[in-house]
Amino acid sequence: MKKLSILTGLIILILGNYSCEPVPVVAKFKDMRELTITDYIDANKTRFSSFESILQKGKLFGTLSAYNPHGLGYTLFLPDNNAIDKFISESGTYKSLADMLNDSAYIYQFCRYHVLNAAYLTNDFPFGAFPQLTLTQDYLTVSFVAQKDTSYYLINNTSPVTQTNIELSNGYIQVIGSTLIPITFTSYGWLSQHPGYSIFLSAVDITGLKDTININTKSLAQQPKATTMLIEHDSVYNKRHIYSLTDLENFISPGNSNYTSTLNPLYNYVAYHILNGSRFLDKLFGFASNYSTYSDVPLNINGLGNDLKINLTKENFDTLVHLGDTTIVNWVGFNYDASNIVTQSGVIHFIDQVLRQQTPSRATQTYEFWEEPLLNLDRLTPGTYLIENHASLTTVAWSGADLYYVKKPDIPGVNAQSWSNDYMLINGDFRIAYTIPKVIQGKYLVYLQAEAYNSANATVEIYIDGLKIGQLFDLSSGGSASSPFIAMRLGTIEFTTYQAHTVEVRSLIPGRFCWDYVQFIPN
Repeated sequence: MKKLSILTGLIILILGNYSCEPVPVVAKFKDMRELTITDYIDANKTRFSSFESILQKGKLFGTLSAYNPHGLGYTLFLPDNNAIDKFISESGTYKSLADMLNDSAYIYQFCRYHVLNAAYLTNDFPFGAFPQLTLTQDYLTVSFVAQKDTSYYLINNTSPVTQTNIELSNGYIQVIGSTLIPITFTSYGWLSQHPGYSIFLSAVDITGLKDTININTKSLAQQPKATTMLIEHDSVYNKRHIYSLTDLENFISPGNSNYTSTLNPLYNYVAYHILNGSRFLDKLFGFASNYSTYSDVPLNINGLGNDLKINLTKENFDTLVHLGDTTIVNWVGFNYDASNIVTQSGVIHFIDQVLRQQTPSRATQTYEFWEEPLLNLDRLTPGTYLIENHASLTTVAWSGADLYYVKKPDIPGVNAQSWSNDYMLINGDFRIAYTIPKVIQGKYLVYLQAEAYNSANATVEIYIDGLKIGQLFDLSSGGSASSPFIAMRLGTIEFTTYQAHTVEVRSLIPGRFCWDYVQFIPN
């Protein structure tokens, strides 16, 4: 099982011949911790002269010679000369390092893509995406490979970490055996470049959903929404005797060829594979939840065990018999090693069964404003952002005071105080309402998390669909310096229909209100 294999691999890494945690690498020259990242590269020209030239040409050498102005340090994933040579020989674009250095625009992005805007030891690596972005404002992902004789980390599923935790005065160097390639493709572009996914790609085309997954989330003009794709390889379809788009049409939508209609089964089949927001695998473990899709029903992922299981118990796919033990495979699983593909549109994961829409069950739902494209752009860089245009947000409405979005830095090894180190902030005599996605009908316990460690905080009352729920909440106390945000139990509510709902917070005594999330737990 994946989580167990990660733990096993970590033990191998710590106890085996390749152990280098948590003790940093000891340099072969004096006072390494007084030297910067570029000092180390310059002192090891025989291994890293190519990337040193790239840093110089990309005008990043000076940056890595100094301290991070945010105080978080840097992490440089440093390819050696062999890795650069391999990249050039396989690029099809460049004939030599000199040729590559002449492409100033690409060099600028290339070197920055190798630098995280925080200092990470390998024992702070996640199983998924790093919380801090690269200097190109992109995510890097990390996975762990455990083999018989060795174990190592793999960045972006392509670049093995060959030497870890070289500690310098302004961060860490992690040496990698192949270069990282800056992301220049959307999710649709990735599919188009990989022929093993031709059946699903054809279904995307015929349903008209191409534009949904062919967006660049950095584009301010588009106000795009990031997505998470769950995709079957052609071989997965072949196991169900589906060898072409026509076979898939007959399997999912027999007799109904109006494939661009939102009521069409094939349209909803493809849309069911598209989740709102970028959701990396490490963020799916630890709880079972329904996730909003672009179809007319949500999708359930159970991450409470050692494996992630989609739509557990909803459909029987296989019966496995081993040494007298019988296992019924009644869930859709993930291909962990191939997943966490980062694109300009979000993230792609790969699944091992044909994923059909299922009637969802109730599950814990946590909403923290991920439905807002503007806020998802702001999440990329820590700061406090004034929301000036009411029309710029589609699910949040407010009155009486200015509204801010606050994103705190994700500091390696330091737990977040709010759920994702971010929250909405309003201060005064206010009303703020959040329309959440559809919730499966049934009875739920409702929690709202907010900051409660400031004497200037408001006293609030809370409404769901216009009906008051819970008591008055005095947010001027209740938290602590280490845990300023608290989850307030509002009470129990029963939804009788599958629809969206509006949660509204009103100030009874004016003051600050820092809203982290609202959560619904089946009761």
